[in-house]
Amino acid sequence: MNWAITKNLQAIQIHDIPRLSLNTFHEQVLKACKQGKRLVQFFGDTETDGIVLYIVLADDEHSYLYVASTHLKDRRDYPSFTNDLPAFHLFEREIFEQFNMTPLGHPWLKPVRKGIAGISKDEIPYPFFSMDGEEVHEVGVGPIHAGIIEPGHFRFACVGEEVHHLEIQLGFQHRGVEDLFLKHRDNPLHLLLLAESIAGDTVIGHAGAYVRAVEALSGIGVSRRAMIIRTVALELERIGIHLGDLSALATDVAYLTGNAVFGALRTSIINTSLSLCGSRFGRGLMIPGGVNFDIPEELQSKIITMTNDIEKQVELAAEVMFASSSVLSRFEKTGVVRFETAQQIGMVGPAARASGLALDVRSDHPFGGYIHFPVHKMILTSGDVFARAYIRYIEIMQSIRIIREQLTHLPSGELKKEMHKLRPHLFVISMSEGWRGEIVHTVITDKDGYMKRYKIKDPSFHNWLGLALAVRGNGISDFPVCNKSFNLSYCGFDL
Repeated sequence: MNWAITKNLQAIQIHDIPRLSLNTFHEQVLKACKQGKRLVQFFGDTETDGIVLYIVLADDEHSYLYVASTHLKDRRDYPSFTNDLPAFHLFEREIFEQFNMTPLGHPWLKPVRKGIAGISKDEIPYPFFSMDGEEVHEVGVGPIHAGIIEPGHFRFACVGEEVHHLEIQLGFQHRGVEDLFLKHRDNPLHLLLLAESIAGDTVIGHAGAYVRAVEALSGIGVSRRAMIIRTVALELERIGIHLGDLSALATDVAYLTGNAVFGALRTSIINTSLSLCGSRFGRGLMIPGGVNFDIPEELQSKIITMTNDIEKQVELAAEVMFASSSVLSRFEKTGVVRFETAQQIGMVGPAARASGLALDVRSDHPFGGYIHFPVHKMILTSGDVFARAYIRYIEIMQSIRIIREQLTHLPSGELKKEMHKLRPHLFVISMSEGWRGEIVHTVITDKDGYMKRYKIKDPSFHNWLGLALAVRGNGISDFPVCNKSFNLSYCGFDL
């Protein structure tokens, strides 16, 4: 493989990325993936004489990233990877949608975020999968839902109460986020606000990926103190959302004690983020070059005391909930995603780790403060709702220990450094482990140092198919608890 080899946040010259012939590109990608490399990104970029397809593969064991490209000048198609490598299916559909580039042989090619029936007169109705049979019936849910859930359509094909197939159609709030990064590339503050708004429940995860990408492209470092403050904020975000999810999972199985206790504990966590930066969601904390807010000694002590208290309460609440026979009867063996399935479709984050897939960017491709201390990957193997719930408890306890240890030894250092102009002709991959899993921002700069391509991947992009497969063979009444056990992002997917 004559590919460019890089690492997370290690900017490389765009000219150092080999441009392979289409046949060589296809052969080498298939070979590399079958030898254990993992798909991280596959996307297109427009040039004056055609479309360039870029691919990023990960060697997670050794923390390397492999990058290659192919230049399609006079053709609007290429041989699909999806039949051999199912993890490619959405990436190829996205390229088809964005560049009218057809992956030949794709098993079921259709748009990702466009073509929703009823949006406009010139759009083709979305071609849902359908089943035949006298006892088959379809159940359509959404895109308008009760409560405050985001818009998405779920089409169930059932025989009686049993789900045989679920198709999930999203794209109802497609905002053109990647194009907005280029449109406002002269306004760093606007870009930071945009990054914080990619997925509203993952402010620190996405904003962190953005600021580290531009720091790598401008060639500036960040003090270790600023790195640790960012780390604390990211772990607070992880704890807060996991607690909220445990509360919601308890609600879905009518365990109201868990709903009340975990919900109350979440409030303590997000109020800590509020005391840190003035926002319960972490908005305004980070800036390219560092952070806007310090954690003085008094706040350090307050956070350590709070996490000590939360740790005891979470441990007790989880011990009681996960010993409840009524809870276990709904969680265990419900919505199972086997290891082989999770690996084939490219799942990431806690959902993948609950199926035995040991992936965690903090450990595999360390960034920021995680460079200076190890994060042990936590996995379970049953792949069911129970595992996806219990992995949250495990990760809450781990995050509490990380925060406590890092604040106990918070180093001195400046909060922020002055930003420089981005350097020209660079390619950088910024990976982060958000609470849902692997976040990736890939940026290409042009000859003048401006952003030419900004590609975003939220972990939900990988995991929505995992939810669709998890509900097969389950009763349709189990869908809410399966759905909440993944808790995927609509807006982070729609972009």
